[in-house]
Amino acid sequence: MSETARRFPSSSLLGAALAAGVICAWIALHVFAVWHLEAADAPLLAIACLIVLTWLSVGLFIVAHDAMHGAIVPGSPRMNRAFGTVALLLFAGFSWRKLIVKHMAHHRHAGTDDDPDFSHGGPVAWYIDFVRTYFGWREFWVLGSSVILYALILGPRWPYVAFWAVPSILASMQLFIFGTWLPHRPGHDAFPDRHNARSTRFGDPLSLLTCFHFGGYHHEHHLYPSVPWWRLPSTREKGGA
Repeated sequence: MSETARRFPSSSLLGAALAAGVICAWIALHVFAVWHLEAADAPLLAIACLIVLTWLSVGLFIVAHDAMHGAIVPGSPRMNRAFGTVALLLFAGFSWRKLIVKHMAHHRHAGTDDDPDFSHGGPVAWYIDFVRTYFGWREFWVLGSSVILYALILGPRWPYVAFWAVPSILASMQLFIFGTWLPHRPGHDAFPDRHNARSTRFGDPLSLLTCFHFGGYHHEHHLYPSVPWWRLPSTREKGGA
């Protein structure tokens, strides 16, 4: 057992239940919004669906992220891969293999030119580089085919595919701002160590709402990458910097 596992023991059952809960909640709200919601008759409900779907889309990516670190079901690479693959497919048709390679490179070279998530540009240019890193021809064809299939199935309701596309785009911005740019931007204040990462320290409620604790406890995540999102607050209580 690793030192991290001894200091911050996790629960396979709870981790799997939370991951499944995020995925199932996204699917349920997605199905409601795309197939049953009448946005013109209930505009406030439509806006609420977009907001919650955006947050749940962030959650899908965080589920996949935890799976990359083996944190959902510790000791079971197959289960982690299954959760991660499903979450990334629902999020934006992303490739599990492509993302895990790039994310491990991010941890090895955080905040350097070898970090695929790092850019020397301003936030807009950095976000564009961020999208280009993860959105390639595979994702283009997967998403394009999915939108066409949705249009064929939905018929007159085809514009409701926006309840998939818009939350995914907004979630990518949210993940970038709170999970990449704020924690890793240089020149704002000194980084505490070689990880070139800082925690935003918003407080736990806002930390959860913005990026499932990966902004509020980003430095702690780099210190203890195998700790799942729901355990990150405990890392600071037990000595995380």
